[in-house]
Amino acid sequence: MALGRVFPSFTQFHHTLCPSLQSSTVRKTFLARSSNGQGPSSNGSVSVQKKKTFPEADVVIIGSGIGGLCCAGLLARYGQNVLVLESHDLPGGAAHSFEIKGYKFDSGPSLFSGFQSRGPQANPLAQVLDALGESLPCAKYDSWKVYIPEGEFLSRIGPTEFFKDLEKYASPDAVREWQKLLDAVLPLSAAAMALPPLSIRGDFGVLSTAAVRYAPSLFKSFAQMGPQGALGATKLLRPFSEIIDSLELKDPFIRNWVDLLSFLLAGVKTNGILSAEMVYMFAEWYKPGCCLEYPLHGSGAIVDALVHGMKKFGGRLSLGSHVEKIVVENGCATGVKLRSGQFVRAKKAVVSNASMWDTLKLLPKEVVPKSYLDRINMTPQCESFMHLHLGFASEGISKDLGIHHIVVNDWERGVDADQNVVLISVPSVLSPDLAPPSKHVLHAYMPGTEPFGLWEGLDRRSTEYKNLKAERSEVMWRAVERALGAGFSREKCEVKLVGTPLTHQRFLRRHRGTYGPAIQAGKDSFPGHSTPIPQFYCCGDSTFPGIGVPAVAASGAIVANSLVSVSQHSQLLDAIGI
Repeated sequence: MALGRVFPSFTQFHHTLCPSLQSSTVRKTFLARSSNGQGPSSNGSVSVQKKKTFPEADVVIIGSGIGGLCCAGLLARYGQNVLVLESHDLPGGAAHSFEIKGYKFDSGPSLFSGFQSRGPQANPLAQVLDALGESLPCAKYDSWKVYIPEGEFLSRIGPTEFFKDLEKYASPDAVREWQKLLDAVLPLSAAAMALPPLSIRGDFGVLSTAAVRYAPSLFKSFAQMGPQGALGATKLLRPFSEIIDSLELKDPFIRNWVDLLSFLLAGVKTNGILSAEMVYMFAEWYKPGCCLEYPLHGSGAIVDALVHGMKKFGGRLSLGSHVEKIVVENGCATGVKLRSGQFVRAKKAVVSNASMWDTLKLLPKEVVPKSYLDRINMTPQCESFMHLHLGFASEGISKDLGIHHIVVNDWERGVDADQNVVLISVPSVLSPDLAPPSKHVLHAYMPGTEPFGLWEGLDRRSTEYKNLKAERSEVMWRAVERALGAGFSREKCEVKLVGTPLTHQRFLRRHRGTYGPAIQAGKDSFPGHSTPIPQFYCCGDSTFPGIGVPAVAASGAIVANSLVSVSQHSQLLDAIGI
């Protein structure tokens, strides 16, 4: 999705009380090793050694997505012997980057904020990087270009600029309703941000690391809001549409705009997103001094920083190591079996960073309780993606081209309709090293709206598949041509890659190419991190708090915290000043 989003901390205590394994074991340092002898990856600084064997670890993590790497990095920081097994030849999961003909492409998230934040209210990924002693240089900016049925404009984040757009493209009623929404939502942000993500763990130790530790700030935030604000805060765990309805907001532009923001955050509209998530986003985007950030050297720099931090504390990463099966002995997860036939023992825990559906495929059927199986099989899925990766000359392209553009073709169809919303990122605008001199790199995509059923069963080498790619990618090409202007020519692109749901499924090993669980607030909740199988845990976008970069970072942190003692966890919080 577009947003490397920030998620609310207020919601977390509600989901934390579950059994976990603890350990305070300190270990020796190990070097990263690869089972397939891969050299340095195109992410940048990531490299692995060529030695094959790794008979055991304290914790084995399946998958090197952001959630898995955050879990691994913190466990290494805690002194655990941790090994990450990644099937791909590049780390990063949906956030990995890749290089073709000198163009470095982001594969997934591209719109970020909060990397430079510190302290209790910081982005959870920023907190993890801080714990690992890693910095992430970023370029700052404050706007994105919007193309909607009413017209096109440069949307600036911040408390005042958007009012000018509302006056021009909507109505005086829209201006009044937007102010009404801000007045209601922004005071709630203190409560939504009162509990730092890194304070959460999956056992009753959370009473020490979160409830007691941050109770004063939480009570203070409620006191400052007054009775009316405190009453509103009770809605933070309800769908955001309930807040909109309670304020009697009826202007079509306002409701469409907020639906769009919600969809960019979580893949659902306002009737499906937690109010706390939207409140946090409003605090990030519509308060004085706020800005957006793009990591210099691309999203791969995030992965590099996490891998470097993990390895600095002795964690290991093995690329090209495909896990065939999670091994369960005497009812407990004891390790994994690789495609090569090798068994890797996990002395304390196995953690899966794969989706819930892909994780289920790794478990022996006989050990999976029916209730667990039914829940996974009944969980609705977001649809998949279409991607367009382009490399082209900057000649003829506007010098003030912004990094981000969003095209909405038809409000009436809804922002979650297929072929309707296209997101475009041109990161070489802010990080020129991502493309050769005088060139640009571009990633356009339709986020979580492409039906997998259209593609299911097609042979990727067939004419039918190629024709469908051309047909279904045309809406992205048109959006790119609109955003880049007459100086852009698709015929002159040096790199042209079209990705489909089958591409998404193949390279990211995502069940049906899905974006993740389509879980709606108020109707269901994301699963926690423990499972019915002792010593087996899950992290990533199939677990609380859900989809998005900071959300999966938090999930990885929660699992890592749950696998160490309360005293170790508290010492880490002290060390990073939260």
